[in-house]
Amino acid sequence: MHRSTVTSIISALMMVGLTIHCQEVSAQEFTPIFDGQTFTGWEGDKDFFRIEDDAIVAGALDRKIPTNQFLCTEKSYQDFELQLQVKFTSLENNAGIQIRTSRIPDHHEVVGYQSDVGYAGGKSVWGSLYDESRRKKFMAEADPEIIASIINKDDYNHYRIRCEGNQITHWINDREVLSYTEEDDSIAKAGVICVQIHGGVPAEAWYRGIGLLDFRF
Repeated sequence: MHRSTVTSIISALMMVGLTIHCQEVSAQEFTPIFDGQTFTGWEGDKDFFRIEDDAIVAGALDRKIPTNQFLCTEKSYQDFELQLQVKFTSLENNAGIQIRTSRIPDHHEVVGYQSDVGYAGGKSVWGSLYDESRRKKFMAEADPEIIASIINKDDYNHYRIRCEGNQITHWINDREVLSYTEEDDSIAKAGVICVQIHGGVPAEAWYRGIGLLDFRF
């Protein structure tokens, strides 16, 4: 075998090894914030939340959901990358992951960004960014054609959310679907993380494998 060919093969193998190593390090850096068995580190009304098959299940299939329901971390986060798996099969309701959020005292609602899941008004909101209880509108929307091509409607989807400074980015199933730059400096850049089920018709949102990489450390 020619020496240059051998060198090329060795270089390729080294790159593969380096890639695997980086992936392992990256995976180790994500700290679980849900242990899969208990609500330790999370707070909220448990009437519409349960733990099943290592997942937080929000909502119910046998009863209407009277109001938006949120289960939130007890700890606040600022700049981070969050990854989790989400399953949501209803086409008539929606759910989401709250980031940089705060509770409204003595109220069921919260204030903050919501990385959306599911459907609203007859269209997909997967991957879009809504401003819950504050500006009360979508700040940016994922391309519905891209979403339709990557979403698994019957099983889990890998959702990744990165917050750094005034930038928020969403990936679903390893495809970047949204990049948003916040231009209002008065908007809070820290807060709790919540999983949500929207009030309305019976539906369940399943959240598992919730891990976080905190950029402050």
